[in-house]
Amino acid sequence: MTIAVEEKPTLTTQPPLLEVTWTDPVSGCRGFLVIDRLVRGVCSGGLRMRKGCTLDEVRGLAAGMTLKESLHYQPGSRYVPLGGAKGGIDCDPHDPAMRGVLTRYIQGVSAMLESHWTMGEDLGLQQKLIDDVIAELGLQSSIQAVYPLLEDRKDAIERLDKASRIDVSGVGLSELVGGLGVAQSVLTALGELDRPVAGTRVVIQGFGSMGGATARYLAQTGMLVVGIADANGVIVNPAGLDVETLLRSRNSFGEINRSSLRSEDAELPNDRWLAVETDVLVPAAISYCITADNQHQITASLIVEAANMPVLPEAEALLAARGTQVVPDFVSNSATNAWWWWTLFGDIAADADQSEAKIRSEMRRIVTDMFARAAQSGSTLREAALAFTADQLQAIETRFGQS
Repeated sequence: MTIAVEEKPTLTTQPPLLEVTWTDPVSGCRGFLVIDRLVRGVCSGGLRMRKGCTLDEVRGLAAGMTLKESLHYQPGSRYVPLGGAKGGIDCDPHDPAMRGVLTRYIQGVSAMLESHWTMGEDLGLQQKLIDDVIAELGLQSSIQAVYPLLEDRKDAIERLDKASRIDVSGVGLSELVGGLGVAQSVLTALGELDRPVAGTRVVIQGFGSMGGATARYLAQTGMLVVGIADANGVIVNPAGLDVETLLRSRNSFGEINRSSLRSEDAELPNDRWLAVETDVLVPAAISYCITADNQHQITASLIVEAANMPVLPEAEALLAARGTQVVPDFVSNSATNAWWWWTLFGDIAADADQSEAKIRSEMRRIVTDMFARAAQSGSTLREAALAFTADQLQAIETRFGQS
């Protein structure tokens, strides 16, 4: 294992506190952990597994987690945002040997998990598998580092456990909260742009927990989900897809069973998802998928990032030049992380209605502020959101100092 501090500035305008590069002694797979910032000695961020995962990728994700955490800081809340972190493993999650790689990685960074890093699922990994491995290794929890900050640890853990077992129309609440935040970001953005909701078309890339929940909540408002891309291609219907049927037919990887399609639904190759005619585009699957070379295919005037870092900076500049606005990932996909902490710290009960109300009100507040700042300064939405998080981070640092 090698440990190094990276000097290159990140989105948070300061270098990360710590970077760890790990090599699996059995498979040779590499893993990474980046702690971007600590607040009260603790940081938060998920663990992803994908073939080709890099240190640069994890570094960017960790900086994004610092921004996501800061967004939801309110002095009167029980939840005080943590610092940002991220873990990543360069391994195919479909590889039969992946569990062994995951186990050895978690064992390798266990000292960080015990004291500083609260970790959950991310791309390629499910929370149940992480929890099973954590238990096998004799650790308390993937979020045990936050336990010393809780007023009543027993009640907090029971509340989060109860919330994680709530079912909402056939889908677990914990699988819906992230997509609900993305959907509310879309709806608030449409309102700020003075555009209608009913009948507005949306294309979603990815149909896992984030993309699937986003599709559900947007379809419920009367928006037309005209395209969904999964690993096996693109399903389209200009009149709108039957989202609930497709949700029931997907597997654990978010792949849709094509036997559930209706006769009026059509299929396109995977590389056609950007070109589907739409008003709103939601990339909810993979990073770095919208580039300077393919952005010209996009017809949408609004992009809401549900995946982490899906739009490359060069592409975003070209999109902005032709009037396409981008709601950045660290804003629109922040609700999963925030919901965990609101529930654990006790800002909300283990209740689906309270969860939905809290997420909707918070996302409206943050997205509305972002649009107002952008209009006042003539900046992009991303620049406005970064200005908001800079204010939030300064307030947190003033109250708690640097750690």
